[in-house]
Amino acid sequence: MTLERRLIAEWLGTFSLLATVIGSGIMAERLADGNVAIALLGNTIPTGAILVVLITIFGPISGAHFNPAVTLSFVLRGEIAKRDALLYVVTQIFGGIVGVLAAHLMFEHPLLDPSTTSRSGLGQWTGEFVATFGLIGTILACIKARPSAVPMAVGLYITAAYWFTSSTSFANPAVTIARGLSNTFAGIAPVDVAAFIGVQMVAAVLATWFFGWLLKESQDG
Repeated sequence: MTLERRLIAEWLGTFSLLATVIGSGIMAERLADGNVAIALLGNTIPTGAILVVLITIFGPISGAHFNPAVTLSFVLRGEIAKRDALLYVVTQIFGGIVGVLAAHLMFEHPLLDPSTTSRSGLGQWTGEFVATFGLIGTILACIKARPSAVPMAVGLYITAAYWFTSSTSFANPAVTIARGLSNTFAGIAPVDVAAFIGVQMVAAVLATWFFGWLLKESQDG
């Protein structure tokens, strides 16, 4: 695939992911009548489902990263050129922001509305580390063992991680930046974004190293 097509796929995929995350969050909160658990469930299921769809349809075009942490992992593995990776990241961030604006427009929410939801502290950062480490591991292990399972595995992993991590599993710097612009159920205060991204990127580097070692050992016996 040409770089142009790959970037369009990354833009459209990240756009669709954020439109789903924010849109389903708004819908869930409106329908849950104050029940936060039901609202989270209503946000979780569409997110996991759309990931299966997006990775299935865009994977053959761009690899379906939709996530700077995933792109970083593939740079470290030598599977994407650094220049292309930089363009991927810029495209992912832009696509995510436009996806948030689209969700706001659909639900007649103010277009520009930075979040006031505080997500900070050791527990939240640990949650993001675990979520991102596990996501990278899921992707790399599935690529090794059964590439066709990646869409379902990632969708299921994120669905589970929404509930077993304290941070509700952002696990994606582009998603984190975009969600900082939405004062809705899925938002994060802009002041907390940098720490989340830092933890996510560290987790991506360590997971790439660890699973590279683990999978190589299992292959070599």
